[in-house]
Amino acid sequence: MHGEFKVPGGKLVVVDLSVTDGKLADVRVSGDFFLEPDEALAAIDRALTGMPEDSDAKALAASVTAALPEGAVLLGFTAESVATAVRRALRKATTWRDYEWQLVHPGPLDPLTHLALDEVLATEVGEGRRKPTLRIWEWDQPAVVIGSFQSVKNEVDPENAAKYGFRVVRRISGGGAMFMDAGAIITYSIYAPADLVTGMSFADSYAFFDEWTVVALKSLGVDASYQPLNDIASPAGKIGGAAQKRLGNGGVLHHVTMAYDMDGDRMAEVLRIGREKLSDKGTKSANKRVDPLRSQTGKSRDEIIERMISTFRDAHGLTDGVITDAEYARAAELVTEKFGTDEWLYRVP
Repeated sequence: MHGEFKVPGGKLVVVDLSVTDGKLADVRVSGDFFLEPDEALAAIDRALTGMPEDSDAKALAASVTAALPEGAVLLGFTAESVATAVRRALRKATTWRDYEWQLVHPGPLDPLTHLALDEVLATEVGEGRRKPTLRIWEWDQPAVVIGSFQSVKNEVDPENAAKYGFRVVRRISGGGAMFMDAGAIITYSIYAPADLVTGMSFADSYAFFDEWTVVALKSLGVDASYQPLNDIASPAGKIGGAAQKRLGNGGVLHHVTMAYDMDGDRMAEVLRIGREKLSDKGTKSANKRVDPLRSQTGKSRDEIIERMISTFRDAHGLTDGVITDAEYARAAELVTEKFGTDEWLYRVP
């Protein structure tokens, strides 16, 4: 059995093995990674040999970590990435190409509907009623979208938000506030089965889900890169940020907002971005922290989105799909029951 896993931003991990009496045998780990000392590789092979074939990724990674010699250095890969390669060899972890991905790109929707659709479509994928999906957002009204665990009063200046017409809404994923002016952002959501990221740490899964975006931006001449934990950036500044939510039914939501154009002064008025937030960013001003794609590429928003879609299609396969009437109806119910209520918005005042 043969399994491979390319660590996003890192190296390729390859595992060859067989199974005897329900246990891993003849395990051989290889790849273009860096590992010191040399004998650590044999220790990894021994640690995996004899493990039950139904071991989960956590158990496999723990066995690898425990077997490493004191002071061992792993560069370009991790114990978790070895576990993922093992499970792929056993056909218990999946890759992008194991699924038929669908694209949905409807016209402008209001912010609350967008947030409700994230929950609906992630749930549908988790339940197996929808194929894994890439959704491109469109909207024609401004909003501030705060993370699931953020305080409204700590993140937003309500007077300035009202002054400029920014509605404040709360999403189901964590992370920071998103300043989303009409026509000035590029946002997408990925709805995937949890099997796609089985064995990956949260940090690895962020890079994994965003790797195709970095490729697309590089093809447009942007020196883009993934910056842990959840940023896409260039030497000129931050481009966007990601957030993720894993549902109990096996569905995963991963969404990203990137700045296409931005009024940095207005953002600084609407959002309360304090010194502590910027303390590790190497900048004194929030409006100098972000470098929008319009200035970096000189291309229209639609051109950038089309390049992103074509990059995803070439890398992973993609067919056109639609959001069903039933999904829209469920989203409308969630707006009424949850996303549009003060109880949800101010659950962290």
